Amino acid sequence: MIRRFFSKPVSEACAMLKHVLRLLNAQRDLLSPQALAAVQLKLDELDAALAEKANAGKVRIKTEELQFAAEKWIKPYPHAAWRENVEVLLVALAVAMAIRTFFIQPFKIPTGSMQPTLFGIVSTPDFNMVVGRAEYFERAAASGYEIPDAAKIALKAEAAQQAQLEKAIVIPGGWERVKEWFQGISYLHVVAPADGTIDGVGRMSKFLIFNLKQTISIGGATQTMWFPPDYGEEDLAHRAGLLPGRVYKKGEDVIKMRISAGDHLFVDRLTYNFRKPERGEIIVFQTGGIPEEARDHFNIPNDQFWIKRLVALPGEHVQIGDDRHLIINGNRLDASTPHFADVYGFNPATPPRDSHYSGHVNGTVDKEDHLLPGLAPLFPDAGTVFTNGDYSDLVMGDNTCNSLDSRSWGSFAAQSVVGKSLFVYWPLTRRFGWGNE
Repeated sequence: MIRRFFSKPVSEACAMLKHVLRLLNAQRDLLSPQALAAVQLKLDELDAALAEKANAGKVRIKTEELQFAAEKWIKPYPHAAWRENVEVLLVALAVAMAIRTFFIQPFKIPTGSMQPTLFGIVSTPDFNMVVGRAEYFERAAASGYEIPDAAKIALKAEAAQQAQLEKAIVIPGGWERVKEWFQGISYLHVVAPADGTIDGVGRMSKFLIFNLKQTISIGGATQTMWFPPDYGEEDLAHRAGLLPGRVYKKGEDVIKMRISAGDHLFVDRLTYNFRKPERGEIIVFQTGGIPEEARDHFNIPNDQFWIKRLVALPGEHVQIGDDRHLIINGNRLDASTPHFADVYGFNPATPPRDSHYSGHVNGTVDKEDHLLPGLAPLFPDAGTVFTNGDYSDLVMGDNTCNSLDSRSWGSFAAQSVVGKSLFVYWPLTRRFGWGNE
C-alpha cells in the first residue's frame, strides 16, 4: 500500500491493525465471545476504511476506536515492555545467526602465516622464539643431548636483540595514542611492584569476545592488567619473555610491549554454494578436515578455523621447484597466474624471509636463512611430486617461511571449506577493504 509510506495516519493505522490482530490471535482461546466480537468488529471497520482509501480523519478515528476496544477487551501482558524488548532481541539474534551461518562470518587472524597479505597478531618485542628454544634446550639437556655452543650464542643474541627492541619502545599519549588504536595498536606496560621473581601468570579472564583481565604475580605481589590485548595463539609469558627464575627489581619494567591486532575480516559463506573454490583464492576451512593422524602428529586441534591460500585442486600433481614456484601437473605457476601476482612478485636473487613474499619454499632451502627445520616434510626437494586426493584440497600460507600448511600435513577434505576471504573491517590499515587477494 503506497499510501502507507506517505500518510502518517495510514502508517499508524496499519501498525495498530497488525499489532492488535497478533494479540487477538494469541488470546483467542482465552477471551469471551463478547470480547472477540467487539475487537473483531473494530478490526474489520479499520480494515474497510483502509481498503476504501478513506480520508485521513476517518482513518484516525477508526484507529482510535480499535485501540480503545483492544485496551478494554484484550488481556494486558505482564511486563509488556520487557517482553517486547526480549522479542526484538531474539529476532535480532536469529537474524544475526542466520547471516553468520549462510552469508558472512566474522573471522580473526591469530598468526602470521598469511603475511604480508593478511596479518596476524604481531608484538614488539616477541620472545616466542627465545622462550621456545630455551625450553627445547632444557628438555634436550635433560635427555643427555649436548647443545652446540653456536646455538647457545645465537639464542643469547636473539634475546639481546628483543631486549633492545623492548627498551626502545616509547608509549605515546593523547591523540597519537587514539590514532594508533584505530590502526589496531595497543600497549602493555607492567612494572615490578616488589623485588623478586615471577611467581605465576594467570589465565585470561574473558566475557564473550572481550578480554577482561589477567594477573601476574611478582615477589608475592599481584598485578592486575585490565582489558589486556589479544596475544593470539601465543600466551603472554612467551611473547613477553617471562623466563622462570629471572629476578626483577622494584620499579623495573617486567613487560613493555607494542601489540598490533591481527586482521579481522568477513568470510563469504555464500559463493561456494554456487561454484567450487578456485586456485589462488584465500579460503577458510575447518581443521577437522585434516586427516586425524596428521593432526595428532602436528598437534592441530580439530575444532579451529584456519585461513590459507588454495594452491591445488582435487586430483592434481604438485611440486615445489627450487625457484620457489609451484608446478601443477607439470605447469609452472608464476606472477601472471590469477591471485599469485604478489606471491611470486619477489626478487629471485633475494633469499626467502619471514613475513615477506618469498614464493613457496620446499625443504632444500638453506637453513641459515633462519627457516624452521622440517618446514616442508612432504616437499623435501624439487623432484618430489605430491598427488592430491580426488576429494581434497591443498593450501599454503603466503608466509611460507613460517606457516604450518599442506607442505607438512598434506591434503584436507574439500567439504571442510567454510568460505573465502571477503572484506577486512579492522584495523584501519592499508589492508582495510576488499582488495586483499
